[in-house]
Amino acid sequence: MKRRKNLSRRTFLRLSATVAAGAALAGCTPKQGTPVPTDTASPTLPSTIPPQPGVEINTDTVTPSEPTQAQANPSETSTSTPEATSTPSPAYLSVTHGPDPASITQAAIEALGGMSTFVSPGYDVIVKPNICTDYHTYEYASTTNPTVVATLVTMCLEAGAKRVRVMDYPFGGTAKSAYAISGIQDAVEAAGGEMHVMSRPKYTTVDIPQGRDITSVEIYPDILEADLLINVPIAKTHDATRLTLGAKNLMGVILDRGMMHFNLKQRIADLSSLVHPTLTVIDAVRILTAHGPTGGDLRDVKQMDTVIASRDIVAADAYATTLFGLTGADIGYIKASADMGLGTMDLAGIDIREINLG
Repeated sequence: MKRRKNLSRRTFLRLSATVAAGAALAGCTPKQGTPVPTDTASPTLPSTIPPQPGVEINTDTVTPSEPTQAQANPSETSTSTPEATSTPSPAYLSVTHGPDPASITQAAIEALGGMSTFVSPGYDVIVKPNICTDYHTYEYASTTNPTVVATLVTMCLEAGAKRVRVMDYPFGGTAKSAYAISGIQDAVEAAGGEMHVMSRPKYTTVDIPQGRDITSVEIYPDILEADLLINVPIAKTHDATRLTLGAKNLMGVILDRGMMHFNLKQRIADLSSLVHPTLTVIDAVRILTAHGPTGGDLRDVKQMDTVIASRDIVAADAYATTLFGLTGADIGYIKASADMGLGTMDLAGIDIREINLG
């Protein structure tokens, strides 16, 4: 039987602390501003870097139309420069580039201070990738890269996590078939993690205290009860929101996604006020540039060899839009989330560390 409940005090305090820490670290206030643009236009896509061998895809190079100051140096940049003899302070947001998904994932987390700053011994960790459908393997860029997911699992276990579960609620096919066909199941289990099927009877109705358009939602309770939630979306286009990134990926933890589409931009932001991952890692190893979210044509896939990571889901999403020649303000749910104070989309005001691993 479904039940309505308020957030546990433990969960509420943890989520509140996470948001507060992100705001303090940013040293800035998210911009308030103009009305949210409609999410109907297709992004105009620039180019990409050379692909990994073995998959034939479009190899044009994608670059942001107007790079921020933090993106100016392709090897490593930061808005604050520590002394050469000191250990660099953790970045607010990290962007890593390189041909090996495992290495760039590790580097992205290390730039934030390392996985031990997120995981304490004995933690119960949930990793939430985008396992969209069972139609295609990960090469089609509709599901998160298995190596990125497995690397995070390994890092969590090495930091002392008691268990690491990986889960999603695919809308195409069953969870079991999507887990297998995506390649994520094999990679996660080889890393020592568990693939968890989200049982429909377990969903429960939870209040959304900060919700502006929805005030409750049926959600998988483990998402709120875990010691650590890591959100691992893949960067891709979407027919309803232009792009699907970190905040949009959270729709995979609720039961009724149809009701979200009545006011999708604000309702995604409302959901983000309830489910606030401690860490967001955006897989941009391959990005889907058209016909998202399901894809199906390798000509729509661009090789980026990039991973973006931050404690701030809004900042991570805002940076990821630049891979498509857009800004955070161009995506309705990012703008709405910033307006609610859930993070910052002002990339010029935060410490962005960009690392090139070759």
